[in-house]
Parts: sequence; structure tokens; C-alpha cells
Amino acid sequence: MINTNYILLLHKQSVFSKTLFLSYFLNFSFTKKKYLIQFELICQNYNFVLTLTAQILIDMLLFANAKINIGLHVVSKRDDGYHQIESILYPVGLSDAVEAMPAKDDKFEFSTFGNTIPGCLKDNLCVKAWELLHKNHHIVPVKMSLMKKIPIGSGLGGGSSDATFMLKLLNKLFDIRLSNTQLENYSAMLGSDCPFFVNNTPRFVSGRGNKFENIILSLKGYWVAIVQPDLHVSTAEAYSMLTPKTPPFSLRSLQSLPIEEWRYRVVNDFEEVIGAKHPIILTIKSNLYSKGAVYASMTGSGSAVYGLFRQEPEDGMYKENAFFFWKGRLG
Repeated sequence: MINTNYILLLHKQSVFSKTLFLSYFLNFSFTKKKYLIQFELICQNYNFVLTLTAQILIDMLLFANAKINIGLHVVSKRDDGYHQIESILYPVGLSDAVEAMPAKDDKFEFSTFGNTIPGCLKDNLCVKAWELLHKNHHIVPVKMSLMKKIPIGSGLGGGSSDATFMLKLLNKLFDIRLSNTQLENYSAMLGSDCPFFVNNTPRFVSGRGNKFENIILSLKGYWVAIVQPDLHVSTAEAYSMLTPKTPPFSLRSLQSLPIEEWRYRVVNDFEEVIGAKHPIILTIKSNLYSKGAVYASMTGSGSAVYGLFRQEPEDGMYKENAFFFWKGRLG
């Protein structure tokens, strides 16, 4: 059943924001014809008409997907204060939506919907992305929106993805014609893991999380279930609790290791220390295995935990605990 609260919210927004909401729903919720019909009827009941073309959607809006870490090793403390890490980043379908169009009154605007984003809006990385291209390529002010679905403080890379996809959107909207290499260079100015989302393919990451290498790894056909308890893990605190160590297993060779062996050899170094402070993390991981996951792990420095399944996991897992839950197929 469609959540009519979202439709009511959609009804109250401007035509610009309706583009964002309708596109978001079409991408995530209305894949079956009967749902499309139901949505049209609801639109009629709330007395608004929205006409969109495929070209408008392509030019104005992109879906900024999350990532998961498959293994995460904190190898050493660097002289510059950062940590040397190794991990594999893999894209997943859970997504935010970013939208932008030239401002008619030459006044920059930024608005957000969905999950509450802490802090001042002017400090949001999407705004920083526009400022970067405005400074270097003199693009005009825009009216910008962000629909936030990826949980904050989850280790799923939502903020980095939003920023990078906003760069990609503005590049296309204003026909700047930046190459992927140039987009990676710009995105690196916004955050260490931002460049991953330019090509958005599995990558081995090292350095302080800013060096990327292509890796041959496909989980196509597997399902991923993502669960986040109601807690936020500070990345700085997570690093302060951890003692760097030489990894026992090189993630560069992950593709040669059968997935059934991952649970015994592929570890996230943060999981033990964060799990000791927040036991619910380890409980979720254990439950995912009991539900049939072939591999389960915390992602990033937490607090989201994911499980990989050969078959579609059951709906509503952990819903009774009011945890965030999402599932989808991997590409």
C-alpha cells in the first residue's frame, strides 16, 4: 500500500519539488502497473496535475546511491593525523535524490526533504558542490533540492554520494563537459570517499580513503539487506577506540575468495570496538546470519549493518524494533 503521508507532503510542495518527489516514488515504489494506477488516482484526489518529460528528469534530477564496505582494515596512523586504511567499496541501490535547476530570480536556494539533516544547510556538501563549480566555471545560482533517504551517520556514504551526484548533475545541466577524471578531482575536494561515486563501480580504496583502484568483483544477483539501529556513531570517536594493525588478509585478493569464506576472513576492524560499546550491532549481525545471510558486516564506522543473501530476504525484518530497514538486489 502506498504511504499517503508522502503524497500529502508532495501535494504541498512547489512544482519544482513535485518533480523530485514523483521521480523518487517512481524510482523506488511504483514498479508495478497497479501501483502507478493507484498513484494516479491519489493525485486526482488531491487535485494537482504534474506533467513531466523524460528529458526534464534527466537534466534536473539524479539518484545518489549508497555504498557498503566489504572489509575495512585500519592499518596505521599517519604523520598527518589521518589513518591508513584498506577497504572495498561496493555500490548499492538505496538512494537519495538530488535536483537542481537555474534559479529564475538569480537567487540560490537549497531545500531538503525526508530524513532530518543536522547542521546548517549552507554547510551541506551539495551546496559546497555548487560553490565549487560556481567559482571555477561561473555557473549561475540554482534552486536545489535534496530528498534524504539514506540514514545519517550510518557508514553508507550518503553525504558523499549526494555531493558527487550534485557535481555530476550540475556538470550536465550547464554543459560544462567535465571528464570523469576532472569530476573525481573536484569531488576529492569535498570528501575522501566522494570520488568513488563518479564511476560508481566496485573499488579497492587505500591511503586515508582517497586512493582508488579498480577491482574485479561482482555480486550481481545477490540481495543486500541493510539494518540501522537508532544510534549514531562518531567517526572520530570510532578511530579513537581503535588500535591500528597489519591486516591478516589482503582485500585486493577478495575476488579469489569464495563468498562462503568471507564471514571467517573478511572483517571490519571497527566492528569489534563499536560492537563492544553498542552490542545491538553484533546482535543485528548475528540475526542476519540466522535469517540466511551468506555474509554480514557493519559498514564503515557504523552504525548500519548489512547482510548478503542468495535469495530475497523477508520483508519488514526488524520493523518491529523501529530500526531502519532496506533491501535490494545488487548489480
